[in-house]
Amino acid sequence: MKNPFKGKSWYKILSNRYVWVSLSFITWMLFLDNYSYFEHRFLNKQIDELEENASYYQNEIKKDEEKIKQLKNPLQIEKYAREKYFMKKDSEDIYIIEFKGDTVKKEK
Repeated sequence: MKNPFKGKSWYKILSNRYVWVSLSFITWMLFLDNYSYFEHRFLNKQIDELEENASYYQNEIKKDEEKIKQLKNPLQIEKYAREKYFMKKDSEDIYIIEFKGDTVKKEK
């Protein structure tokens, strides 16, 4: 019995063993391998996120180092304690004045 599709061009392409080997290799590399394309994309996204976190924390470390340098000065320590913790000297009275226009209204 003669194959009716034997003369067709698509049959020649699909019956070629190199095409099948290439397709199976591509399928293996894209989906099945431990180092597949999709796994690389996922890992690259994680690497990008971790690099962003590292740069953020490096910037925060620089800011904290600047604050530490400033707080070595006794006058700066006093200023920080007054602003942050509302501390005062024994002979002082502190009044906190809030105006109605100073508050930010929350939108619903």
